[in-house]
Amino acid sequence: MITPFPALACPLDGAPLHGDGTSWRCAAGHSFDIAAQGYTHLLPVQQKRSRDPGDSKEMVAARRRFLNAGNYQPIAAAVSRTVLADLPRHKTASCLDAGCGEGYYLRQVAAATPHQQTLAVLGLDISKWAVISAAKQSALSNDGRPNWVVGSNANLPVLPGTLDRVLCMFGFPVYAEFARVLKANGQLLQVDAGPDHLRELREIIYPTLKPERPTDDQAPAGFVSLSSETIRFPLALSGAAQIADLLAMTPHLYRASAEGRAKAAALTALSVTVDVRLTRFGRSAGFPG
Repeated sequence: MITPFPALACPLDGAPLHGDGTSWRCAAGHSFDIAAQGYTHLLPVQQKRSRDPGDSKEMVAARRRFLNAGNYQPIAAAVSRTVLADLPRHKTASCLDAGCGEGYYLRQVAAATPHQQTLAVLGLDISKWAVISAAKQSALSNDGRPNWVVGSNANLPVLPGTLDRVLCMFGFPVYAEFARVLKANGQLLQVDAGPDHLRELREIIYPTLKPERPTDDQAPAGFVSLSSETIRFPLALSGAAQIADLLAMTPHLYRASAEGRAKAAALTALSVTVDVRLTRFGRSAGFPG
């Protein structure tokens, strides 16, 4: 069973937020409206680095089309399996997707949650367009209406020590914040691109590929390494639209030259390698939080 995550914190003073009809309020009187689409904006203007931070409306739409077509389903299946493993069965567990995008992976976790397990879920992204898309799709899929919030990984609007799982999918990890909001036995699941991820596309859009950085196997501060697995599979894309969506949802869209983007736009079929690393970290028992 999926339920909304209850332990939201005021982004202005860190106090608990309480539901009050169509808004969230803290004891100091700070109030945050729940939008008609079902999300809450918890990113104060003083925490923004730009007027419209995060992925654009067009990037979000491209990612929604690409992921909903099932192209990354093996990644979603591995993430869901890892999230749900070893969760307490007789009490509500909680999961945050930090940088949830349009919510695909969190919806997959919700769909995989067994009926006897109660899971409170929260999706957070700095892009309002991503969160709006996630909230709309959540309403359509009838997945228990998880909380969706606009917020920043650098200042998570979450009370300390309240999460069993944090997901960071191809995102921007802020380990001190992740450690702060996780319970003492909580886990961080991080997915990053491997050395061969989308290599065939990169070979087309870049004149040369940069040497791969060595893999850092050291756990970040506040965590211990628990496990790591590689998810690797071939993916055949047919049609210029799918190839354009893949490029649009990656940083390569902006890193490639105009010539490189033109080469990709001319393609009508492409076979690429999907190569990602799923790493599981446990919160260090002695880390302050």
